[in-house]
Amino acid sequence: MAVKKIEKIISAGQCKLSARVFNLGSIIATLLPVLAPIWIAGSIFTYAAVAHHPDSRVGEYTRWAGYRFYGMAGSFVVILNFSGELKALLGGALHMWLAVWAVGILAVVPLGLRDLYRAGREDWKDLTVEVEVDE
Repeated sequence: MAVKKIEKIISAGQCKLSARVFNLGSIIATLLPVLAPIWIAGSIFTYAAVAHHPDSRVGEYTRWAGYRFYGMAGSFVVILNFSGELKALLGGALHMWLAVWAVGILAVVPLGLRDLYRAGREDWKDLTVEVEVDE
């Protein structure tokens, strides 16, 4: 089987969307915690798809959004597993959940909105990449 190289164009709009998608999903999953388990699974695929994008800026936006979201998710796991003293300090399990969620909102949402805005203001250019296809 022969391998043929063809040129593919990645539009500026596709680059901008790729830079924004992880932040957008993280903000939605943080504000609507019922979607968090779905987004944890979906974010893995999203991260893998855009982390090695030909435009390095896309990878940077995705990497920082990943640090924030996965840091928040990891914090939930740690705090909720070792929560005996915290539960007593905050006055019960509901208050503990709400406190952890509020901290997560403060970490993910403002910085995610900032990155959505910054990605929208970037000067994105169309990219031409070579792709190998089997004939």
